[in-house]
Amino acid sequence: MAPPTTGSEASRLDRSSPLPLWAQVLADLRRRLDAGEFADVFPGELVLVNEYGVSRHTVREALRRLRGEGLVVAERGRAPRLAGAVEIEQPVGALYSLFASVEAAGLRQHSVVRTLDVRADGVVAVRLGLEESTPLLYLERLRLADDEPLAVDRVWLPARLAAPLLDVDFSHTALYTELSRRCGISLTKGNEYIRAVVPTPAERALLNIDDQVGAFAIDRLAERRGEPIEWRRTLVRGDRFAVTADFAARTGYRLGLAGTLPRTRPHTHRPRKLR
Repeated sequence: MAPPTTGSEASRLDRSSPLPLWAQVLADLRRRLDAGEFADVFPGELVLVNEYGVSRHTVREALRRLRGEGLVVAERGRAPRLAGAVEIEQPVGALYSLFASVEAAGLRQHSVVRTLDVRADGVVAVRLGLEESTPLLYLERLRLADDEPLAVDRVWLPARLAAPLLDVDFSHTALYTELSRRCGISLTKGNEYIRAVVPTPAERALLNIDDQVGAFAIDRLAERRGEPIEWRRTLVRGDRFAVTADFAARTGYRLGLAGTLPRTRPHTHRPRKLR
């Protein structure tokens, strides 16, 4: 038998309606979610049972539907809670693709191409082991996950190798896929520096974050069989991104202390270099 009606929420249920009670509870929970009523904490099953004067089975069915809609996380043995933004994970020690990682998280990847051209950049050219005046292909994108800004991505490649990429629409394709398909280049390894930063006001506007959210700055030098090919600088939202590392009892973490830092970085930072 259902518990007695005790709360004002129960008065919203119409027991003479052909609409099942779980569907009515579901509709009311959606309304309360939209109103921001559960901003601090989402009520547990027993609380909802008492509020709506229904059985636990009815509440569980409503929560199951909310979970299917991605609004609530309701796991066995744990209290229901609001679903947060899906976090993008990047593995330490792997030459990953942000494009692939976003889609692996079940999100739609999309990019707004801000710049795609050929230019000279002496500092980046030196990092790639080239003469300072060497033409470089430059690609700058705002990366989005499910239409929400995730990262600002800037990439430099030697133009003599990457010129065919000038004809690519990078709004929904991976750079490494196109680099392999159009230029015959597959990157084999790389080094990264990852550090926490405070975004500038302009960067906050691009990433649609307030001053309570930090970011990760990721500098990558990637190569093909010992030849530097890509210099990449990515600024990614700290509330949507995590770095994961594997470790073992015998070998420990696959991390090592960073060596000489790029000249643009203050020596007070002690980031780590991926191996």
